[in-house]
Amino acid sequence: MIKLIAGSLLIFSVQTFAQDAPVYEVDPSWPKPLPEGWINGQLGGTCVDSHDHIAVVDRRNITDEEMQHSRQAPPIQIFDMEGNLVTSFGDPHLVPTSIHGCVFDAEDNIYVAGNADGIIQKYNHEGELLLQIGTKGAFDTSDSKITGKAQNSSQVQLFRPSDMAVDPANGDIYISDGYGNRRVAVFNNEGKFLRQWGRQATVEESREGKGGAFTMVVHCITMSNEGLLYVCDRQGDRIQVFNKRGKFIRNIWVRTGTAEVPDYRGSVWSVDFSADSEQKYLYVMNGSKEIVHVLDHKSGEILSNFGRPGHYSGQFTHGHTISVDSQGNIYVAETATGRRVQRFKLAN
Repeated sequence: MIKLIAGSLLIFSVQTFAQDAPVYEVDPSWPKPLPEGWINGQLGGTCVDSHDHIAVVDRRNITDEEMQHSRQAPPIQIFDMEGNLVTSFGDPHLVPTSIHGCVFDAEDNIYVAGNADGIIQKYNHEGELLLQIGTKGAFDTSDSKITGKAQNSSQVQLFRPSDMAVDPANGDIYISDGYGNRRVAVFNNEGKFLRQWGRQATVEESREGKGGAFTMVVHCITMSNEGLLYVCDRQGDRIQVFNKRGKFIRNIWVRTGTAEVPDYRGSVWSVDFSADSEQKYLYVMNGSKEIVHVLDHKSGEILSNFGRPGHYSGQFTHGHTISVDSQGNIYVAETATGRRVQRFKLAN
């Protein structure tokens, strides 16, 4: 699809689509420019609160050349629907190292993780730290160092967590503790350990789709309106679905990568649901192919895709995480050299 907007040519590719599948186009008006002198590093996550405020988490790893004439944007930035920066906060020395993933709870507090740290944190909209699980710089390993052997068992420490989901009913926190460990760890709203599930998969288990066995990185977690946990088995090219007690329900395969798993880069990086109450569609960020898959939630069938590799508007460079607002707009945050967030709106 080629569209002329405001005098500039924006190329937006929809590779395949079913007749009734939603079609999306990039919204180049969002977000508005950052304050003078600010520049983004890698954006490790995006999430949306109940008022349709859109947050991104920023690793602040800009280049030496950029540092000469600009400054790093704050670790947590929150925008409104018009793209204006509403607030920003976060002490760069205290937030999780290599900040990764974010989610809002029912009270619009924001949670952040870090895939080079052993903690997750909870902040209110004013930037006050309300809760931390784990000790910064310590890890659930044989020697508490990042280079140690994963233990996959600590009730007080994590090992390079990637993402979180918060139960709106009681505030329980489900953590994909997945760059070092291979588990989902569950804590109550005060940070007390409740339970866990998950372990390292064998190659055979990955290929047969065994539930609760993760191929490599457990890259994301989100909760559906039904209260089920959707967990990204990234290099296994599948979403594993569990109930809150960790009972495996089903696999949703996204076999668009290598002929066999493990798929080194993986197809399932981040997931979110359509805004309707039934959550008819499931959106999957495939950072390997740099596209977003639109799936039928019930069947898991891929209905359509949008995006392509590239640096232009509507394209992705290390498309990393995905979120959806109440109007059905989709937000994609990019890491590596992408370092931006884009909004996509329904075109049909």
